[in-house]
Amino acid sequence: MSRTPTSRREFLADVGRGMLAAGVTASFASDLGLVSARAFEDVPKSRLKFGNRDRLVDQLQTIEPGKLLPWIAQELKSGTEVKEFIAAAALANARVFGGEDYIGFHTFMALSPALHMADEMPSGLRALPTMKVLYRHASRLKDKGNREDTLRPVELSETSERSPNAAQIREAVHARQIAPAEQLFAAATRQSAEGAWNSLLETVQEAPEVHRVVLAHRAWDMLELVGQEHAETLLRQSLRYCVKNDQWRERLNNQVTNTLAKVMEQHKLEGRPRGDRVANPMWLERFSQTLFTSTPEQAADAVGGALAEGFDPEVIGEAIAITANQLVLRDGGRTQREVQANKPLGSVHGDSIGVHACDSANAWRHIARVSNSRNASASLILAGYQVAQDRIQRGGNFMEWQPRPYAEQLEKVTATTPDKLLSELDGAIREKNQDLACAITQKYCNLGFMTRDVFQLCLKYALSEDGALHAEKYYRTTSDEFARTSSAFRDRQVVALARVTASAYGYKAPGYEEATQLLTRS
Repeated sequence: MSRTPTSRREFLADVGRGMLAAGVTASFASDLGLVSARAFEDVPKSRLKFGNRDRLVDQLQTIEPGKLLPWIAQELKSGTEVKEFIAAAALANARVFGGEDYIGFHTFMALSPALHMADEMPSGLRALPTMKVLYRHASRLKDKGNREDTLRPVELSETSERSPNAAQIREAVHARQIAPAEQLFAAATRQSAEGAWNSLLETVQEAPEVHRVVLAHRAWDMLELVGQEHAETLLRQSLRYCVKNDQWRERLNNQVTNTLAKVMEQHKLEGRPRGDRVANPMWLERFSQTLFTSTPEQAADAVGGALAEGFDPEVIGEAIAITANQLVLRDGGRTQREVQANKPLGSVHGDSIGVHACDSANAWRHIARVSNSRNASASLILAGYQVAQDRIQRGGNFMEWQPRPYAEQLEKVTATTPDKLLSELDGAIREKNQDLACAITQKYCNLGFMTRDVFQLCLKYALSEDGALHAEKYYRTTSDEFARTSSAFRDRQVVALARVTASAYGYKAPGYEEATQLLTRS
C-alpha cells in the first residue's frame, strides 16, 4: 500500500522521483503553486531558442577549441560585435551547463567582466578578453565530453499561471528536486522577472558563499545585455545551483536564516525606506574595523544597526568592501596543505579567501541595488555576516598580520618617476614578488601618479595569465570598487590588485597567444 505524503516537502521529493501521477492529484499540485500532474510527464527534447542569436549560441556549444579562435576572428571581420559574442556565450553556457558545472559557471561569471575589460583595451584588441573566456568555455565542453543541453524548455499548464511565492520556491529547493523547483520558478518568471528574482534571492540568502552569491549577481546583471526575455534561462542557473548544493544550507542548521530574521526584526528593517545618511572616512574606517573584528552574528547586527540609523546602503556596502580588501592585504597566502597545481605556497590568486571575500562583497552590493527593500537590507546584512565568516575561516592570524605594504618593503622603493615605478612594478610581478609589488604600487599612489596606468599593467597580466578562473572577476571587482570607494581608501584596492597579479604570474592562459596573433594580424 502506498504511503500518502504527510508534508509539502515529502510531496515535492516524491515529485522529483518521477511518479507524480501515481498518487498526487492536479488540484493538490495547484494548491502548492505547481502545475497539474500531466505537466510533469516527460516532454519532448526540444531546445531553448534565442531568436537571431541561435546561430552564434549553437556554434559556441558545438565548436572544437582548435577551431574557435579563427572562427571568432573571422566573425569579427564580418561585423559581429564583441558584445554579441558575450550575449551568445551567456546563453550557450546556461543551456549546456545550467549552473551545475564548476568550471562552467566560473566561465559564465567571467563573461561580464570580460566585456568591461574590452572597453579598456586598444581598439584592435578589444576582443581579446572575450576570446580568452570563450576558449575556456570550449575547452570545458571538450573535457566534459558532453554537449547535451542541461536546460530545456519548461512547459506550464493552464493551472500554473499565477505567480508562486518565495516560500514555495524555497521549499522546492529544500526538497532537492529540480522539476518542481523549475516549474514554480518558470511560473514566477513569466509573471514578472523582477518578482521571480526577488523570490529567488530569499533562497540564495540561506547559505551565503561566493559562488552562490556571485552566480546570482552575474545572471541578473547579464540581462541588461541579453534582454529580460531571457531572465528565466539565466536565473535558472542560480536556482539549480541552490538545489544541487542544498546540503550546505542544511549543514548550517538555519544559523544564517535565524540570524538574518533576528537582525531584521530587532532593527525593524522590514519595509524601511532606503537611508541617505552619509559617512566620513573616519566612520568608514571604524565601522570596517568593527566588521573585521566581529563574529558573523555581531557583524550582521552591526550592519542592521547602521541601516536602522539611516545610513545610505552604498556607505555600508563600501565599508564591507573595505573590510574584504583587508583579507587580501593581510593574507599570509596558501599554506603547505592548501597548495594545488598552479597555486603554490604563499599564493593568493584564484580561490583565496581574500579574492573570494572581495568578489562576494561586490556581488552583495550590486544585488542590494537591484532588489526590493527587504532584499536590499538582507543582502547587506549577509554581506557583513559573510566577510566576518571569511576572516574566521582563514584563522585568527588575520588579527595579528599587518596589511601590506610593509614598511621594510617601502624603504626599498627609491624610484620617484612614474615610468621607473611602473617598470619596477612590472619586474616585481614577473618575479612573483607580492610584497614588493604592493610597496611599489603604494609608492606610485603616494606620489599622485595616474592609477589608471597601474590598472592597465595589471590588465595585461589578467589576460595573459590563467588566474585560476578568477582573473577577470577579481580585476572587475577591484576596478569597480575603486570607482565607488572614497579617495581615502582607493589606494588599497590598487595595492591588492597588484598583489594578486604578482601571485598569478607564470601560468599562461590557454589560447591567449593564438588569440593575440589572430587579432594583431587582422
